[in-house]
Amino acid sequence: MALRDIAPKAPTHLLILPEHHIDTFRDVGELDADEAKRMLEFVAETAAKAGLEDYRLIVNVGPGGGQTVFHLHWHLLGGASLPGFE
Repeated sequence: MALRDIAPKAPTHLLILPEHHIDTFRDVGELDADEAKRMLEFVAETAAKAGLEDYRLIVNVGPGGGQTVFHLHWHLLGGASLPGFE
C-alpha cells in the first residue's frame, strides 16, 4: 500500500507499507524471498507512477533512528531538489 504522508517533507512524500506486518526493518528476514521481491518492485513502481525519476527512499529503524510508527514502511520523497542531492 502507498499513501501520502500527513506531514510531507517534499512535494511528493509517500509512505509505502508491506501487507505483512513487521515492526521494523531489522525483522525484514521474516519475509520470504518472493514477498520481499514483490515489495521492492512495488516501491519502484510507486515511484514511477508518481512521476519520479530522482527520489530519496528512507527507512527509519528503531527509536534512535527516528522510527515512530512500528510497522515497517519506506518514505519515498521527491519532486524537488532535496538536501543531500547536490
